[in-house]
Amino acid sequence: MRSYTAEPSLPPPGATPHARPHLSIATPVSGSGPDSTVASVPRAPVPVPAPERAAAAAPTTATAMTAGAQALNRLAAYVNAHSHALLRVTVGIVFFGFGVLKLFPSASPAEQLAVDAATKMTLGLVPETVLLLSLAALETAIGIGLIVGRRLLRPALVAFFLHMGGVFSTLLLLPDAMWQPHSPAPTMEGQYVVKNVVLVAVCLVVAAHEWGRGDRSGAGNGTG
Repeated sequence: MRSYTAEPSLPPPGATPHARPHLSIATPVSGSGPDSTVASVPRAPVPVPAPERAAAAAPTTATAMTAGAQALNRLAAYVNAHSHALLRVTVGIVFFGFGVLKLFPSASPAEQLAVDAATKMTLGLVPETVLLLSLAALETAIGIGLIVGRRLLRPALVAFFLHMGGVFSTLLLLPDAMWQPHSPAPTMEGQYVVKNVVLVAVCLVVAAHEWGRGDRSGAGNGTG
């Protein structure tokens, strides 16, 4: 006679109380009596659900996100601490590059435009070659002053704003080259001039910081 029994195997000592019991499935074994031997076949282990695997990987993802946020915060703090120097040096590099280009014939796309405007402002009394070299020297000097800063910064800022006054005067001195006919839209040359408002805004911020720093230093050295 064949007998079937199924008994749950008890968890080993120290196992978690909520763990599922390991069940055994009995398989019949031929025998001659009721006490025939019964063989048990262990059931395959239950797989870990996907949410539990995701929960196990969550700490690694959270750590990576935290490290990225910390890196961005450090970068933001560095840019905030050096923002004025960054603006000053950037404009200085632009001016230095444009000034150097004017030292080489036909290397600068704004060369003829600048010469024509300067010729009108000087009433044609100064040769074009002298005007071009003067503009090149002025822009290069402004660029160097902005890059170096310190005692050169204030003279460079004054020269910058005077130079920008001459640059924007081309919108009135050369209307045919600056504006499209029968339209208020600027030409390509006019856009080249108008975009300098960005440089003016940047140097206004730099100048406000520089003069404000000087006033704070003077107030700190004064006596009450």
